[in-house]
Amino acid sequence: MSKIAIIGSGFSGLSAAAYLAKEGHDVVVYEKNALIGGRARQFKTANGYTFDMGPSWYWMPDVFEKFFADFGYSVSDLYKLHLLNPSFDIVFGKDDKMSVPENYDELRALFETLEPGSALKLDTFMAEATYKYNVGMGDVIYQPGDSITELLLPELIRGVFRLQVFSSFSKHVRSYFSHPKLIALMEFPVLFLGAMPQDTPALYSLMNYAGLKMGTWYPENGFASVTGAMQKVAEECGATFNTNANVEKINITGNKASSLIVNGESINVDVVLASADYHHVESKLLEPKYRNYTEDYWSKKTFAPSSLIYYIGLNKRLDNINHHTLFFDEDITQHAIEIYKDPMWPNKPLFYVCCPSKTDENVAPVGHENLFLLMPVAPDLEDTEEIREKYFQIMIARMEEQFNVEILSHIDYKQGYCVKDFISDYNSYKGNAYGLANTLMQTAILKPKMRNKKVKNLFYTGQLTVPGPGVPPSLISGKIASIIISSHIDSSK
Repeated sequence: MSKIAIIGSGFSGLSAAAYLAKEGHDVVVYEKNALIGGRARQFKTANGYTFDMGPSWYWMPDVFEKFFADFGYSVSDLYKLHLLNPSFDIVFGKDDKMSVPENYDELRALFETLEPGSALKLDTFMAEATYKYNVGMGDVIYQPGDSITELLLPELIRGVFRLQVFSSFSKHVRSYFSHPKLIALMEFPVLFLGAMPQDTPALYSLMNYAGLKMGTWYPENGFASVTGAMQKVAEECGATFNTNANVEKINITGNKASSLIVNGESINVDVVLASADYHHVESKLLEPKYRNYTEDYWSKKTFAPSSLIYYIGLNKRLDNINHHTLFFDEDITQHAIEIYKDPMWPNKPLFYVCCPSKTDENVAPVGHENLFLLMPVAPDLEDTEEIREKYFQIMIARMEEQFNVEILSHIDYKQGYCVKDFISDYNSYKGNAYGLANTLMQTAILKPKMRNKKVKNLFYTGQLTVPGPGVPPSLISGKIASIIISSHIDSSK
């Protein structure tokens, strides 16, 4: 039995802990914060609100089912899912809102009303996206990113042209659709992958399949239901979790990690898996000679956005808002430029509103509403209360106009979260919220490696390595790391 220390308890850390404990190893997870879950933590207020702090979109339900099936469970054994209908709304302007139906036939009809002939084009687009999803989310996504030979998988070779790894997502969408509303709908899923749609591989149309064909779901009681279920599975397999446990250093003896310094105490280890921010682990926990990458390497990487978030409680109900609403009533291209090309606080921002109390009565007091406002911004921006408040007022004003309702005077809870908080809570590089951008030059084997090249028993997992940003990829990243570590342990015997 090997003693494995996991730094961080986000989705990748929880996943790896479960798999490694199932293999019979002594797994201990060290979490610097008071709650398990990483960015998917949850907090409750004294006046009765429950807020998910991060993820709010439950896509790719098959990934979660596969994970829990590996431990003899079905998702329905552990938490309840609600299929949302509409999946989400997109606001294009005053009294100009598109509700995206969950039912595919209704979605086809919506396309046809906006652009005659586009329903059949959507069928063709979705057939390609389905193929990409089945290949990309099959064996391919479970590759460790070690060698170019991983790209020689038979299904990749057979489908190299259909997968469109080297084509532009933006051009791909426009080859099918011309109506600006349809283009916005199809491009929105890649905005949080961390690059302009024209710089994102067309491979990621698989996200359109995931969002528009597989449905948008909500786990009852929020994402803490998911992280709680993962922790339960890991603990049943024998893993233990320590919160308020800040890892301060990884001690190296020879070419191996020999111990961790946790809250000033030395703890011996056989293997270390870093599920915390990759850059933080390298720059703060390791001496320079043991690092995989230099500061110059990280500074040249393209990062996904940070976010300005507000957690808002209202002492009234809102009649004309659904669970998810995207405010695309300003120029999407300009906002993207101000995130990725010319980083600055946006002049006319797009933003997103989640209202989980429309689906879940448990997240707000009776007669109240729970709102989560998110505005994507470039990482490493100046972050002050004055700047935050300016954009809060902008978002609220546009919501009030769109929904024809007074909001500001009915707020009975308000908490902001932005770049400084991502750094403080997660040691996030430049305060990024989602990890490395999924550009062509940062895909698969071109991502930071899961193995430390100088320390034999130190490994990495999470959104800054393979497969990439997002909840399902992070969950898969933990499984990949567990396979690599198990192989390492077997070869060391």
